[in-house]
Amino acid sequence: MEYGTLYIVATPIGNLEDITYRAVRILQSVDVIAAEDTRHTLKLLNHYDISKHLISYHRHNEDVRTQELIELLKNGKNIALVSDAGTPAICDPGEKVICECLKEDIHVVPIPGACAFVNALICSGLDTDVFLFLGFLPLNKKNRRQKLEEIQNSLQTTILYEAPHKLQATLMDLKGIIGDRKVVIARELTKIHEEFISGSIDELIEKSIGIKGECIILIEKSELKKMQQNFEEISLKEHFDYYEKQGFEKKEIIKKIAKDRNVSKNEIYKYFCDKN
Repeated sequence: MEYGTLYIVATPIGNLEDITYRAVRILQSVDVIAAEDTRHTLKLLNHYDISKHLISYHRHNEDVRTQELIELLKNGKNIALVSDAGTPAICDPGEKVICECLKEDIHVVPIPGACAFVNALICSGLDTDVFLFLGFLPLNKKNRRQKLEEIQNSLQTTILYEAPHKLQATLMDLKGIIGDRKVVIARELTKIHEEFISGSIDELIEKSIGIKGECIILIEKSELKKMQQNFEEISLKEHFDYYEKQGFEKKEIIKKIAKDRNVSKNEIYKYFCDKN
C-alpha cells in the first residue's frame, strides 16, 4: 500500500476569506484533518461546508498523536494539518510530525497561505530586506535577556509574537535593554479592528494600555550597530546625535563614544570643546 500525504495547510488569521482555493480543495479531499483546536477548525469547515473526521493535535498531545498520524499515513490516509490560524509549525504545533514524516519517507506538501508575521512586516514601514523572527520571547529570565540582547545588536528588523496581557511587560523589558527605539505593534490582522500602532517604545507603552487581540511587535534595526561597521564613514557629530536622541546627557555621550571607538574620553571631549 502506498503511503498517504501530509498536507501542511495555512488557514485564515482573521477574516475567513484568508484562504486559498487550493487549501479549501485539500481540506475537502483529505481523509483526516489534524487540528490544533477542533472546535475552532470546525467553524472554518462549517463556513466552507466541509465535513471531515477531526483529530486534535496540539502541544500537550503532540508526542502521542504524532505516532497516530504516522500510522494513518502509512496506511494510505491523506491528512491535512492545520493550526488555529496561519501556517502550522510557525509558533504552532507541526514541526514534530513533519520531521517524523520525512524520516519515514512520507510525502509532506505545503499548502501556502496566511502567515501573521509576514503580513505585519509588509505593512509596518520598517526594513523588509532582511528580518529576524523570534516568535515568543522565552519566559526564563536568563534566556529572555539573551534574546533581548540579540535584538539590541540586530542589524535586521526584529519580529516578536506576544499575548495582549503580556504586552506591557514585554515593552518594558525591551526598553530596558534596547533603549527607546522605533517599534510597530500590529494587532487583529485581517479582522474588523485591524490596527498598526507605531512610535517609540515609550509612546507605545502608553498607547497599548488595555489593548486586546493577539499582537505582533516589530522593532527597528539597530542603527548604532550599523554605524559600528563603518566608523570611518561616520562623523563624531552623527555618533553624538545618535545618543542625544535617546536622551543621554553630554558627559555620558562622550563616555559612550569613547568606548565605541576605543579612544580616550579626553580626545572626544577636546573635539567637542574645540567645536564650541
